[in-house]
Amino acid sequence: MPEPDVAPPQYLCASADLPERGKAVSFHVVQWREPVRAFALRFDGRAVAYLNRCAHVPTEMDWQDGEFLDRDRKYIMCSIHGAVYDPLSGQCVMGPCNRGRLTRIELTESEGQVYWHPTRDTKPAFED
Repeated sequence: MPEPDVAPPQYLCASADLPERGKAVSFHVVQWREPVRAFALRFDGRAVAYLNRCAHVPTEMDWQDGEFLDRDRKYIMCSIHGAVYDPLSGQCVMGPCNRGRLTRIELTESEGQVYWHPTRDTKPAFED
């Protein structure tokens, strides 16, 4: 059952826009009334999404727009602190993030489309 006062799933992109271990699709959300960027990428066949905030220090992590994976394309890596995260769980595996975890955004795929699911804490960012 959906949470009260939560927006329905939001269209993010076509499934084909998330190539395996490729460039991420960035999008905007509002978390606790503050605008925040998020990103989605495909890893081992699964589309996953997280807030673009390092668990070590809440700063954006991408090297360039949409580039979050390390050189070997095995881990999400913060470009500022070198914190390393498992792409499927968001769990820190190495670096200054200690036992931290990225904040997950739930995704679903249906008929070649990817949708993200707002919660009470993370809502759509509507552009003016």
